[in-house]
Amino acid sequence: MLQIQFIRENKSTVLEGLAKRNFANAETIIEQALTADENRRATQVELDTTLAESNKISKEIGGFFKSGEIQKANILKEKTGQLKEKSKALSEGLVVFADELQTLLYQIPNIPHASVKAGNSAEDNETIFSEGAIPDLGESALPHWELAKKYDIIDFELGTKIAGAGFPVYKGKGARLQRALINYFLDKNIEAGYTEVQVPHLVNAESATATGQLPDKEGQMYHSNEDDLYLIPTAEVPITNMFRGNLMQESEFPICCTGYTPCFRREAGSYGAHVRGLNRLHQFDKVEIVRLEHPNTSYEALDGMVEHIKNILRELKLPYRILRLCGGDTGFTAALTFDFELFSTAQDRWLEISSASNFETFQANRLKLRFKNKEGKSEFAHTLNGSSLALPRVLAGILENYQTAEGIQIPDVLIPYCGFDTI
Repeated sequence: MLQIQFIRENKSTVLEGLAKRNFANAETIIEQALTADENRRATQVELDTTLAESNKISKEIGGFFKSGEIQKANILKEKTGQLKEKSKALSEGLVVFADELQTLLYQIPNIPHASVKAGNSAEDNETIFSEGAIPDLGESALPHWELAKKYDIIDFELGTKIAGAGFPVYKGKGARLQRALINYFLDKNIEAGYTEVQVPHLVNAESATATGQLPDKEGQMYHSNEDDLYLIPTAEVPITNMFRGNLMQESEFPICCTGYTPCFRREAGSYGAHVRGLNRLHQFDKVEIVRLEHPNTSYEALDGMVEHIKNILRELKLPYRILRLCGGDTGFTAALTFDFELFSTAQDRWLEISSASNFETFQANRLKLRFKNKEGKSEFAHTLNGSSLALPRVLAGILENYQTAEGIQIPDVLIPYCGFDTI
């Protein structure tokens, strides 16, 4: 979340940033937050003054008892009782104002980076790079869900039988290709300096709140009511929360982690042709990269993440493009996001396969993730994450773009991982 001090000192900048996002009632919520903060600070000052007065009187009481001035001591004791009642009421009021302020801050999204343009939706995103030849497959090209059935490598109906729509079963060479992609992505990330971690697939509410999934995306998350745990929508959540509450040293930067997890998203209300097959799932596999950076180097690190993802797609020889998201399409927690999309030749459409984002201090504020700078002062770190990569649509792109009359070819870089070159 945004720091209230930043909002207080940069109100016009905050409102301009929220306008880029088309954030409704921005001025009202900002004013409410500033008022709650003013009340909180005034109450804190009054409480501190009251406690100081109470402590002073307590010392005076001790002096009167020592000197035998019992009547004066008893008068002051009565006053300390009144001060205790007052401090109790002030403390309770302080909690109310602090809770009110936090609730309001949780509703305010991050401020977009200066390079982010205003916009309403995905239609306003900017294409900043494209690469790779789109193959000419002819009119006989099949979409991946038909290829999956033809070669018996993914069974959507069986998944529906077991769990419901959006939970496919990968079979035979389909399962092996899926595993090959996971191992390949992890190996590429490790080669690039990321440390592999294996993390829980469920998180508590504090973890989900710290990275911004709660309360913003509560409706998209699967929740175990009995244990009050959430199935993760991305490995970003548990990996980033590994560092929640930490006070780091400046010399520790950068911290780079990668991890594979299944991901779970309810995607309530999703339907239509655009969600067929692997295009939109409730459970899917993803390999994530997460970075903790010094604020001075975080955008250089983001550029490095983008180049890293580019190199993977080049090796897979898939046609792709990169979009810089507009304000209206940028996620709640992000300051700047680059989306990667590959072209699905059989579907004649672009499919999102990765997002690389810099959250600046937005997550770190909730995480209480700080570092000591060279002056010994505490600062919030910058957090970044990216998909490297999400598997379903990458797999869909391989099946569709590598299809031939004789079968589906396997990208050269994956053959050692698969143990076969054709499906």
